[in-house]
Amino acid sequence: MPADGAKSARPAKPCPICGKPPVEASRPFCSERCRDVDLNRWLSGSYAIPARETDDEDDMDEPK
Repeated sequence: MPADGAKSARPAKPCPICGKPPVEASRPFCSERCRDVDLNRWLSGSYAIPARETDDEDDMDEPK
């Protein structure tokens, strides 16, 4: 760890929405606009993980 409290020399990751460098106030985003775009994607379900239906789900309820 740096003795002076400085952050590590690791480069900052780009904004996940537009790819620009992030700003401290909106990290990890580059602006409030990109933060709002990301929030809208979460709230609208764009980031949902798709699920596959299988026949095994019916078998789980029945004892073997």
